[in-house]
Parts: sequence; C-alpha cells; structure tokens
Amino acid sequence: MITTKALRLVITGLVQGVGFRPFVSRLARELRLRGYVRNIGGGEVELWIEGPEPYIEEFIAGLINEKPPPAIIEQVFFEEEGAQHYNDFYIEPSGENKYVRSIIPPDLAICKHCLEEILDPNNRRYMYPFNSCAWCGPRFSMIYKIPYDRENTAMKKYSLCSHCESEYKNPANTRRYHAQGISCPRDGPKLALLDRDFKRVECKDPILVAAKLIDEGYIVGVKGLGGYHIAALATSDDVVLELRRRKKRPTKPFAIMGLNTDVLKRLVRVDPEDELLLNSPQAPILLLPKQPDTPVSQYVSPGLVHEGVFIAYTPLHYILLLHTRDKFLIMTSGNVSGEPMCRDEECAKTRLSKIVDYFLIHDREIVNRVDDSVIRKTGGNYVVLRRSRGYAPAWITLPFNLSGEYIAFGGDLDNVGGVGFENRVVLTQYIGDLDSLNAQRDLVKYLEFLVKSYHVGSGVKPIVVVDKHPRLYSRVLGLRYAAESGLEYVEVQHHYAHVLSTVVDAEVEGKVAGLAIDGVGWGDDGTIWGGEVLVISTERYSYRRTGSIDRLPLTSDRDAYIPIRVLSAYLTKRGFEWREIEKTLLSLNAPSRIIHEALSSHTLVTRGKFTWASSTGRLLDMIMSIIDPAVERTYEGEPAIRLEALGARAEKAVYIDDYRVVSDNSIYKLDYSGLVDWVLQNKDTMSPYVLARSFLYSLGVAFGELITLSTKGLGVESIVLAGGAAVNELIYMGVHERLREEGLIPKLPRRVPLGDGGLALGQVIAADLLARESRFKNYTDCLE
Repeated sequence: MITTKALRLVITGLVQGVGFRPFVSRLARELRLRGYVRNIGGGEVELWIEGPEPYIEEFIAGLINEKPPPAIIEQVFFEEEGAQHYNDFYIEPSGENKYVRSIIPPDLAICKHCLEEILDPNNRRYMYPFNSCAWCGPRFSMIYKIPYDRENTAMKKYSLCSHCESEYKNPANTRRYHAQGISCPRDGPKLALLDRDFKRVECKDPILVAAKLIDEGYIVGVKGLGGYHIAALATSDDVVLELRRRKKRPTKPFAIMGLNTDVLKRLVRVDPEDELLLNSPQAPILLLPKQPDTPVSQYVSPGLVHEGVFIAYTPLHYILLLHTRDKFLIMTSGNVSGEPMCRDEECAKTRLSKIVDYFLIHDREIVNRVDDSVIRKTGGNYVVLRRSRGYAPAWITLPFNLSGEYIAFGGDLDNVGGVGFENRVVLTQYIGDLDSLNAQRDLVKYLEFLVKSYHVGSGVKPIVVVDKHPRLYSRVLGLRYAAESGLEYVEVQHHYAHVLSTVVDAEVEGKVAGLAIDGVGWGDDGTIWGGEVLVISTERYSYRRTGSIDRLPLTSDRDAYIPIRVLSAYLTKRGFEWREIEKTLLSLNAPSRIIHEALSSHTLVTRGKFTWASSTGRLLDMIMSIIDPAVERTYEGEPAIRLEALGARAEKAVYIDDYRVVSDNSIYKLDYSGLVDWVLQNKDTMSPYVLARSFLYSLGVAFGELITLSTKGLGVESIVLAGGAAVNELIYMGVHERLREEGLIPKLPRRVPLGDGGLALGQVIAADLLARESRFKNYTDCLE
C-alpha cells in the first residue's frame, strides 16, 4: 500500500528571483503532487507538498538535481505534517512571515536563451533591449524590498500584455512561468535618446542612432542595469583623450566592453577558464594581458600591461555594441571624479552633461546602484578587486555560527559595509571612497536596506563595528549610527580585520600568521601600520604583532599623491643632507616642481613634523618615484600599479639579497634600505622593467623571510596574505617561493577583496570574537 505523506519545507539560498517557484510548481505537477509554493519575507521559499511517499522522495531529489541554473540551495528545513488534501499545486501570493533568512538575488547577465531571442527576426522580442527571464536580468538593482515579487520591484509600473501574461501563467514555459521581471516591446520599459541638455532627439530607434553617434566620435551616456555608463570609441586616440579631459581622469584605466569573448580575444589573451568567468552569470570585468597587436588606443590604460574587459551583459549593451563598427567600446562608470556612479536622470543631467554629448536612457528606475565587479589573477588564482554586480548582496556562509548580530561600516577607501547574523555575513555592493558625501549617504542607506531585509536586530540588539582610526569617515558614520540607534559598538584594528577576512574566506583554522600589506591603517602604538605580520587565533579575540617593515616618515596627505616627497623624507631620516638629496634627484632627472615638493617634505622632517608609518604602499610609491621621479597618484594605488606593470614586462629578475630581518623589542623588523639603495645605484644601468621586477620579487622574498623568522616557535599552522598590496603578482611570487622552502603556501581570499572592500567581513568576525568576551563599548562612549 502506497502511503500518502505531507511535508512543509522552507528552503534558503538564492531561491528568489531565479525561477525557483515556477520550477517547484512544474516539478510537483509532473509528479502529480499537491500543495503550494510561495516566497516569504526573509528571502526564502516555503512549500507544502503532499502525495504518495515515493513521488515525494523523487520530488526532493529533483529539487536538488534539476533546479534552475542560477539557483543556489543552501539549506532545506522540513517537517512532516498532516495532509490538507489540496486539489492541485499552486503558486501562492508571497507572505511577509520570516521563518529563516535567505539570499537577496544579485543581478544576472543575459542568458544564452534570451540572447538567442533578441537575435531571432521571427521572435517577438527581436532586438528588444530589456529581454529577461527567470534565469537572468536585473534583480537587486531594481528591488525595493523582499520578497522578490514584481510589485516590490521597479517593474511594478509595467502591466503585462496578453502575450506576456500568457507566458507568465503557463507552467510549461520553463523560463517565464511566474518570472517577475519579464516584459516585451509592447509592455516593457521604453528607450529615448537625449542631447546633453536633456532634450529628446526624435528618432525611430534610439540604440541604432546612439551606435552611429559613437562611431562618429561622440561620447554617449548609457543608462544601464545598475547605473550609468559612459560609452566611447576605444580605438580613437582623439576620442579617448577628449574623454579623459572631460572626465578629469588623466591616467586611470577605462574598462572595455566587448560584444562577446570572440571579440575580446582580439584585444587580450583569454584562457579557457577566463572565458568561463567572462560568460558567467556574474560577467565581471576581468583584467587580462593585452594582445601585442591590440587595436585599443594606448590611452585607454596608459602604461599598463593588462586591459580590464567584460562582455555585454544586458540586451541593451549587446544591441548597442552589435551596431558599432568595432564591436567593443570604452564602457566606464558614469560619474564625475570621486563621486558615485549616477543611477537616475537628475544626477545624469546635473553631473554628466559636461562629459557626454548624448544620453541613451530608459524609463525603468534603477533602485539600487550597482557598479561592475572587477577581478584579476594573482598567483594563478582569481582575486576580487571589487565585489558588486553579480555577487552582491549574496551572502558569505561562515563555517561557524555568530554569537550575535553585527553592522560593520568597513573602511574609507573602496568602502563596503556589511551585516552579520547566524552563520552568514552579507556585504553591501561596492560603495566607493567615503570622502564623497553621496558615498557616505549610500553606505548608511544600503546598510539600512540589509538590516531591514534580514531583520537584523529583530531578536537581539546588533553591535556596530568600526575601524580604530580616529579620522575615518566610516568610523564617524558608525559611531553616529550607534548613538542614534542606542547600540553598543566595537573598534577593530584595521590589519586585524584584513587578516581575519582572508582567514575566514580561505577557511583556515587554528593559529595563523597573516601578512597585511597596504597603504595606511591605524596602529595600536599610535603610528601608521601597513606592512605587518600578525599571529592570530581563530578561537578567540587576539593578535600579536610579530613582524613589521621599517618605518617611513610621512609629512602630510600630500605624500600619498606625490611619491618623491616620501623618498626625500626617507633619505632625510637616514641622515642625508638636502644638498645630497637634491643631487640624487637631479641625477634622476626630476623636474623642478618635483624637487620643490621634495624640499618641502625634507624641511618638515628636519623640524620633526611627521608621522611614522610602516607602509608597504608608500614604499612601493617611493620606488616608483626613483624610476619615474615625476610620477603622481591620480587614482588609488596608481604608482604601485604602474610599478607592477613595469615589472611584468621584464623576462627575469635580479634577486637582491641586501636586506636584513632583525629583532627589535620582541618584534622582527625588515630593513629594506639595501633594496632601495640597489634601485638607486642601478637606475642608469638597468631597464626600468628589470629594476621594478627585481625590487618587487626581492621584497616578496624578504616578506617571506620576515614571516618565517617572526613566527618561528609560535606554532603557526597556516599563512594568509591580506591588504591591497597583496594582489601584486611579483610580491606574491617572492613570498610564495620563500615560504615554499618552509613547506608553507600563502593563502588568498576567494570571494572578497584583499583590499578595504573585504574589511567588513573581518570586522564582523573580530567583533564576534570580542563580544564572546564581553569587551565592547556602549554608544555613550563615543559622545565624550
């Protein structure tokens, strides 16, 4: 006798906005099971299933093995119930109840099926720029709140036509049955072409006209999925230089969007695994080596050996590129320097009208700004530089449960915030640098969105987490938030958070040594840190600084923009007189204005007006200033990025062993003065490529030696790298080769950035370890 069974299931993961309910309904109907499926308010899916027990077992197997391609099932909770004798299987309206939390769906690149439709002249969606289905298209960028239903998105104003409604209600339509974002030319968003004064340009097909204008050398603002892009010819020096002039962006590289990977292969070297990543639902910008005969203008990424490329990930972008002559374009963020990307017409009109000649816009609201994600390779592994579109706000699952709930405010550069609860951390999309008031507002806005969506604080009061640096905007925002919300807060040392971020993401446990190398972070001794070995335990809140690089004197924020100032200050502290420093700078062919800057920092150091900093970032800047004394930083990390690019052009390095690791008051110090002197002495006899490669590789080996000596006898089981400078391929190579001699392999994070974009993850973990020991502060402390 066949037993009838009834189960109630709650499924978590990426199960809203990916065609999961229609899939469940179709599977249940095929097996003649009865019940319902619905979205619920925590981002999860609830379903009731009843019928013969063998069919239910087959249903559960199909649930796991046949789910839609973008869906991710993390957990399935179920309990046996008494049969309710449903007559059929239904997709019910969403509920507001929250049983467990689930992932807010990120935006997904156009799938191959939707692409085939827009290229088929016989399909009613032929050349339709907003085609999507249950497996692709906008999600997070257009959602007001969860659950993910049409009425909770920017699509709510578009009523389905009879054809779309028929698809929506047809269980046999695999990709559009109950797909919330579907539309067609009859009922979906509409395009318009505007001039820079935002006056409509009358034309039959705005995309075709926009493509023609770009081919003629005009610069066009394109309202895309998560914000505005600026599109321009990538093969015209004149166009690229004009875009740089208008955007006030002298050297920062522009990204290149290609129609597909076949087009991109003309520009960069693409390995099979690169092609898979480029064509993935996330479709990130990927930094790849330039082809020797690339047709791209040298001014797109001046002085660099890699090009940032990505494919057309929306139908709009695809159709636009399809009708251009090159089939690839500059597709850079639509923003003014230092400000977030525009996401609405008011911002575009007021901020981009002096940059672009025309605007290609649509009338669907971009609810949440989402910048393009950026990935590169280090040590043969993909590492994230910017985690945003396609990845955020999908959560990161921890191998343990948090003891409380947390709201982390991250750092000031490349800011990303986050919330932590249960065994998960949810990071915001990329926010940007917080010296922009708009970016500061966005950080608070998107943190509050996560707090509300995931019901953070509904059961226990969350703890606010901030960086220890007293002058960071993120810290000020966090303390203000704590004060206004009546919450306690935790301060976390910058590099401890960096190391913990890599430790958790790399799934390392026990006693771990982390090398944290970056620009600046507030140290426990009141100086600036940025080249530290920290030994930590994953079991408790503790870190011991066992190693550091020698300190540099920093005289002002200006040192970060004009690296020759750092060289002059460094030489001054080593005992050089100004006439000796000036002679050195003249031998390097330093321009007079640069020598004036050097004199300024020399004077400040002699007067004792400086701050000590064990900063790897400033050290790399200083070496670049020896090779090119006129170098200036016009974007974050520029001198170090250029130094790595020079080194990548050399076929081999000279190993420089002129460094020392010495013990200094229980901390091992790396004295790199011999490495600096070697570069100075060989400036005229060796190519800049060999100089750069030799220094970076040798510094990496020296870091490996620092790790080895400073952790000897401490029972360290694993080594991780953290901080923005750890992405440097040549430094990593040196560290890796030295540690390999000890039988160790340095680990990198897989899902979060090495730089400050990963700080919030480490902050949550640190705060949780600290909270277990009840060593956190009340919000009133921050008002003193």
